[in-house]
Amino acid sequence: MSESTQIIVGVILLIGVYMLTRQFHAWQMRRAYTNVLKDLEQREAFDPPSAVELPYAKVGIFRMGTRDYRPKAVKYMTETGVAVMTADGRYYLRERGSETRNSKLEI
Repeated sequence: MSESTQIIVGVILLIGVYMLTRQFHAWQMRRAYTNVLKDLEQREAFDPPSAVELPYAKVGIFRMGTRDYRPKAVKYMTETGVAVMTADGRYYLRERGSETRNSKLEI
């Protein structure tokens, strides 16, 4: 194989690996979003009095191991208005059930 062919193949492989890692992170974020959504629905947190504390909503500084996407999912949900944070740091869903579940998650 010539040198230029090797360079082209290497660049194509790097682009492929980059695209796959982006897809993997998007899948992980989508999964964390649905897990947080299910958690809030199971706890029936639909208004301020029924709001619940989410221990994984805060990012731990010294957390070791794999990346946890749940804090980013909670932040995304509050920024887009799917979930609301109360003054004391508890969370609840703005809408019930299917309306929330059908909202689009764009990453």
